[in-house]
Amino acid sequence: MEEGMLDVANPSHYFEGVEKLLEIWFEERPEQNGDLRNITRPAWEELLRHVKCEIISFKKNDLIDAFLLSESSMFVSKRRWILKTCGTTTPLRCLEQLLDLAKQQGYTVITDVFYSRKNFTRPEVQISPHKGFYEEVTYLDSIFPEGRSYCLGSINLECWYLYTFSKPVVVKALPDLLLAAEQEDHLNTDPDQTIEILMQNLDKDVMLAFNKDRFATGAESTQHSGIDQILPDMVIDDFLFDPCGYSMNGINEQGEYMTIHITPEEKFSYVSFESNVALNNYTRLINQVIRTFKPGKFIVTIFANKSSLAYDTMKELEIEYSTLSNWKRTDMQCCSFPTYNLLFAQYSRSVEDWA
Repeated sequence: MEEGMLDVANPSHYFEGVEKLLEIWFEERPEQNGDLRNITRPAWEELLRHVKCEIISFKKNDLIDAFLLSESSMFVSKRRWILKTCGTTTPLRCLEQLLDLAKQQGYTVITDVFYSRKNFTRPEVQISPHKGFYEEVTYLDSIFPEGRSYCLGSINLECWYLYTFSKPVVVKALPDLLLAAEQEDHLNTDPDQTIEILMQNLDKDVMLAFNKDRFATGAESTQHSGIDQILPDMVIDDFLFDPCGYSMNGINEQGEYMTIHITPEEKFSYVSFESNVALNNYTRLINQVIRTFKPGKFIVTIFANKSSLAYDTMKELEIEYSTLSNWKRTDMQCCSFPTYNLLFAQYSRSVEDWA
């Protein structure tokens, strides 16, 4: 997202807007009183040097810390850590340092790991261990030997890669009622859900709002574009890069977040939206995001665990969004994991349809 470091006047200029998303949950035990938010800023800065990005802004409340980065975002809660970075960053390279920092807070058991990304437009410019998904999986397997890797969508066109690791559930030979309780105790009892909307071929007039020759500050771009109306209860931290590019984080008092990152150049325009806001139906939110940015095509992914409001709404979203919009759904897949459901869907339309 740090477009100012690149020569945008050069015909060969290219910036990879697609982000690599890494999320890790740690197990909280009664005797353990750690908190990932107690990790110091210098420690985070050192960790991010391995990723090849830096902190440019910071906001917090009682439940979540939000870091706006030179290439996207980092969110830190008591026992959950999220890193989302674009360009040629190397987020997997910070994993060992993260686990050491978590151990210092008393976290020695990982309950869930999620690593995901869309396919790169130009994978050849990436840096190891991100030159390909196979290389990323090999690297992750060296740390999480029981991880699983998946590819959703069309592997020869548009696809979305996912790597997951979950703490194994130990099932004992117990009577049925006790067995059910034993299994339930191993579930992540915190409601958790994440929606991502990954957009390409954006409306060029909409993208003008994210250039320094149009607005001087991120706040102006946020208000003009209507980003501040997508989830109005979010406290926003935004930044407009020079000469172009935009990033924002938003957090609310429930510990929920949203983040948007924009690469506005017409030849490779890209916008990502992500949030863990708890809703029992995401159709209205998806429609608002799509109306705000007017893409030519987009991918939606929704993760929800069994404690989440969104867990049982995957089918409703499939029915409502396919019938109430003019979009052509080019792919849709649903997956059921031990404690999460996942919905993946792709949509496309002509840019002229927005006229």
